[in-house]
Amino acid sequence: MSYTPPISEQRFVLDVVARIDELAGLPGFDAVSPDLVDAILNEAGKLASGVFAPLNVVGDKMGARAVDGVVTMPEGFKAAFDAYAEGGWIGLGADPAHGGQGLPFVLASAVQEQITSANMAFSLCPMLTLGAIEALQAHASPQLQETYLRPLVEGRWTGTMNLTEPQAGSDVGALRSSATPAADGTWRVKGQKIFITWGEHDLAENIVHLVLARTPDSPPGTKGISLFLVPKFLVNADGSLGARNDVRVVSTEHKLGIHASPTCTMAFGDSGACVGWLVGAENAGMRAMFTMMNHARINVGLQGIAIAERATQHAVAFARERVQSARFGGGRAPVRIIEHADVRRMLMTCRAYTEAARAIAYLNASAVDRAHAETDAARKGEAQALADLLTPVTKAFSTDIGVEVSSIALQVFGGMGFIEETGAAQHYRDSRIAPIYEGTNGIQALDLVGRKLGMEGGRHWRALLQRERQFIAGLPKTGELGQLTPWLEDAVEALQTASVWMSGNEGDKLADTAAAATPYLRMFGLTIGATLLARQAVEAARRLEAGEGDPAFLKAKIATARFFAEQLLPAAAALLGPITRGAELLYAIPEELL
Repeated sequence: MSYTPPISEQRFVLDVVARIDELAGLPGFDAVSPDLVDAILNEAGKLASGVFAPLNVVGDKMGARAVDGVVTMPEGFKAAFDAYAEGGWIGLGADPAHGGQGLPFVLASAVQEQITSANMAFSLCPMLTLGAIEALQAHASPQLQETYLRPLVEGRWTGTMNLTEPQAGSDVGALRSSATPAADGTWRVKGQKIFITWGEHDLAENIVHLVLARTPDSPPGTKGISLFLVPKFLVNADGSLGARNDVRVVSTEHKLGIHASPTCTMAFGDSGACVGWLVGAENAGMRAMFTMMNHARINVGLQGIAIAERATQHAVAFARERVQSARFGGGRAPVRIIEHADVRRMLMTCRAYTEAARAIAYLNASAVDRAHAETDAARKGEAQALADLLTPVTKAFSTDIGVEVSSIALQVFGGMGFIEETGAAQHYRDSRIAPIYEGTNGIQALDLVGRKLGMEGGRHWRALLQRERQFIAGLPKTGELGQLTPWLEDAVEALQTASVWMSGNEGDKLADTAAAATPYLRMFGLTIGATLLARQAVEAARRLEAGEGDPAFLKAKIATARFFAEQLLPAAAALLGPITRGAELLYAIPEELL
């Protein structure tokens, strides 16, 4: 099961959607030349395809093994991690003051996508480390930054996020872990956390846990939560590692997929001596953790895209080789299944969904970059608003697509897809966790309709849809691009109507908003994904006319945009009915009869 990084596709989306050329003109990103972007994508692609992809099946079969509190990774993972760290890939987007390269998040996201396609289980380790770096850069004291950031950026240490507890689940405000101040300014952390990804392993010399806990007399709910840094090994004044901290892995989970990613139950302070340091202000832990979580939500969205890409490549390769049945109405000789119309439908669906989700994620990441780097207050605010609006869509829409595409790709294999030896089942199994990670997709949908739509009275979603309307109005009236217009118009109009309906719900009607949240997010993703594919189609047509680029690639971009608009986008307008029906039928059957 080889993997070929989709570098031409990634480069095109970086150019057309993320506008990386514009990012290069912002403070701090002046080193981002076209040659540098190409070099990073190509070198990361070699690492992904040559080092991590071959370990994907190995990790799935061997898994991470836990014995007596020691987690051992599958053979080859340590050498692969060392190669990744030594290449400076973890610090691609980190602050140069802490050893990073300071490159745009969107470029680092493209690299993360490649690594995730190659080996999703492995990719979770650097992904969480990247999130820890973001949180510490934004909220930690200068002393903590000095001690912990450079080893994390260099890959000598890794990071984790510790939120979930057995009794709390997604309700973080119900957590019970505690932190008590000590005389030396540190804290003593006590409690248990579950589902801690890469909570223990043998790839790095230290693990930096970011842990949510309550301080004495803190207010209830999320307002009383603080964030603490808890290292596996305490750190001496000279930066060397000292004694083992009072934090231990209790067990690891046996999971549906990502077997080589250790999912741990962690115990803090069983012996009463778990030392932690406060990150940010007391009772401001959720603000600090959301810095890490929002970063992670975009990267989890990339997991869906990455798995979809890998599954699609695998299905296409199989379809090119598998000979079975004559073409419908085309004679008696068996043909390769890629010649069958229904198989083509499945493969085109996989391709179109994957490219639409990628475009949304890259636009989202570039908005984060602009929010950080813009010097004009108005442009900075607009970029932040777009990033806020798109983050739940990137996470939920893309991870749903990852599951759908990996399922369709398995269907291309037929019965062979259900057999583990072909490897198609692994993509499906691995994809299923992503819609659950970092707040389930239902929670993402509620965040979109409950928080993001209402920002500044809905000004930002209205501005986004107005931009899309203006773009659609400027499309050619004839030819292939002209055929996109009616489908795009219908979807944008439906999204406008649904958004207005959502915004008008108050009081008892909020139950109707909650009932509509998930189909609304799906409509949002389908619509914006379609307009972004259309923008790429316009640029592809321009390059074709100018004689620039690979004609086959450019024609495929136009065909993909048309397929999405004509075959997949009609579902967006069709969702308007379910969205506006309200919550009544959800509660029409007594729960004992469900």
